[in-house]
Amino acid sequence: EVQLVESGGGLVQAGGSLRLSCAASGFTFDDYGIGWFRQAPGQEREGVSCISNSDGRTYYADSVKGRFTISSDDAKNTVYLQMNSLKPEDTAVYYCAAMGLGPTIATVWSSRGEYDYWGQGTQVTVSS
Repeated sequence: EVQLVESGGGLVQAGGSLRLSCAASGFTFDDYGIGWFRQAPGQEREGVSCISNSDGRTYYADSVKGRFTISSDDAKNTVYLQMNSLKPEDTAVYYCAAMGLGPTIATVWSSRGEYDYWGQGTQVTVSS
């Protein structure tokens, strides 16, 4: 059974940091890319970042570049999203998702429809 379990969300003041974790099981970790998405109330789910577990390449939305860092621990089948310099507009439910790797990951990583499996989400709230 495929499972993606997020953790690490919470309430933090603007300027603070959080680290989200996504623990994966039930599939071959190295054959997938793991993406982080977020969805604020009334808004569409948007891609935040992605990492290819085959070659370690990373991708970021412009809104988080320089503040968020995605990383992967193959031994633990876990992907992390380190979020620094958080802003109130980062408030959302954060989801991790798994996508089978292909040659187009650089262009499709932020597309929800490319992902096969999703976690249940974790709430991140940034107060001003």
